Amino acid sequence: MSFRVVRSSKFRHVYGQALKREQCYDNIRVSKSSWDSTFCAVNPKFLAIIVESAGGGAFIVLPHSKVGRIAADHPLVGGHKGPVLDIAWCPHNDNVIASGSEDCVVKVWQIPDGGLSRTLTEPVVDLVFHQRRVGLVVWHPSALNVLLTAGSDNQVVIWNVGTGEILVHIDSHPDIVYSACFNWDGSKLVTTCKDKKIRIYDPRTGEVESEAVCHEGSKATRAIFLRHGLIFTTGFNRSSERQYSLRAPDALSDPIVMVELDTSNGVMFPLYDPDTNLIYLCGKGDSVIRYFEVTPEPPFVHYINTFQTPDPQRGIGMMPKRGCDVTTCEIAKFYRLNNNGLCQVISMTVPRKSDLFQEDLYPDTLAEDAAITAEKWIMGEDADPITFSLKGGYVSQSANKSLSVSKKANILNKAAVGTSKSASSATLGSSGGGSSAANNSSGGSAPVSGITEKDLRDITDEIRKLKAIIVKHENRIRALEATIREQEDNTDSVAAKSNNTSSSNDTKANAAESNSTKEDANGSAGTTTAAGTASDDV
Repeated sequence: MSFRVVRSSKFRHVYGQALKREQCYDNIRVSKSSWDSTFCAVNPKFLAIIVESAGGGAFIVLPHSKVGRIAADHPLVGGHKGPVLDIAWCPHNDNVIASGSEDCVVKVWQIPDGGLSRTLTEPVVDLVFHQRRVGLVVWHPSALNVLLTAGSDNQVVIWNVGTGEILVHIDSHPDIVYSACFNWDGSKLVTTCKDKKIRIYDPRTGEVESEAVCHEGSKATRAIFLRHGLIFTTGFNRSSERQYSLRAPDALSDPIVMVELDTSNGVMFPLYDPDTNLIYLCGKGDSVIRYFEVTPEPPFVHYINTFQTPDPQRGIGMMPKRGCDVTTCEIAKFYRLNNNGLCQVISMTVPRKSDLFQEDLYPDTLAEDAAITAEKWIMGEDADPITFSLKGGYVSQSANKSLSVSKKANILNKAAVGTSKSASSATLGSSGGGSSAANNSSGGSAPVSGITEKDLRDITDEIRKLKAIIVKHENRIRALEATIREQEDNTDSVAAKSNNTSSSNDTKANAAESNSTKEDANGSAGTTTAAGTASDDV
């Protein structure tokens, strides 16, 4: 007698449940960009969604407590001149988010606790290098303030956000970079490109360690590093069927697993949970979320279940494990963006009868603290991300943090800065400001005469706004003057018509009077003639 042994796994019965509509976020104008992005980023404090915005690009940031219908005039983060293509929260500071846009600029923002009370247009730092649109921003998992950006100019740049400088520049991609992902400790980098190849880089030197054909289809592919070093990819075959694969870094051209899923057109985003080794596949335009478990035994990638919804998804974001509710055995939480403006919250739960903390479901997870600094990382030091236990709950520490940027002086401006410093120090010395002059002369990037770059930008923006107001008032005055002239012309024409009418009436009256006078004269003449004739007869 033969029988089939059911695979033993504590995640075999994971099920998804959508929250009620009043617990979700409604009336959101999700971006209509065709760029293959998730359009959504979430952390334990905030939910960020790329939205449609007139006159540039913007995204909305909502605290998790602000559920329900979102007002149409809700404050935005809107400093880009082109549509925003990708956003990513900093893993080491829940108040810092980076955004890439079609205006070729990457901006890093500091969001205040409690959310925005007015539209935010001033970033903490602008990262300017790319010549074409920036469609990918990725933070380093363990090093503080290290950010990777990739643009349509085929360039990959790794920045130190704390100083605003470029650490590494990778220009070996022949086409657009579709995805990029660091491994667990950030010592390796995997990318996928439009030339159908997957590459593994040393992120400090930019050297290619290995490369191979990823998926044979021409549509976008994605690749992520798993916690134990394997690489999971999604893409299309030559028949445009969607497929996923599992590969070892030292044998990229020989996949461990290659499986076809379906024939849908949407790009699949693999969302990975390193604590449970679960992978969630969310396709753009799909109405399902498939989830798999990666294990050491064949077939290595085990299908678990599918969460079905009636509406197709336009984007999706995954909450870090620190933001999950451990009291209900919640192991993942997703934020689905629908085309109708609803951001649906989906909770993935393992059914357990006990209300106690389940240590087997919640191993130590990623903490908010950075393991090393950007300077140590670029010098060759590696460190695993700091982890902590969720037992007893989680409290964010980012309220005490703020991103500080100390930009280095431009060496080309040394002469000009020195000249202006000497002039300003003389002026300040004559007015009793010697200490300020000493401070100005101490640093190469110190403000001249007490005015910082931010002040100059604020003044320029204020002047621009005043000019716009003046132009608006000038147009309004011209319109009012035109209206007044039109009214005066109408009044003059009416008066002219009335004058013409009265003059014609006077002419007619005069003519009538002259006619009557003539008739009277003729009558009197006839009377005189008759009288004369009568007298002659007598």
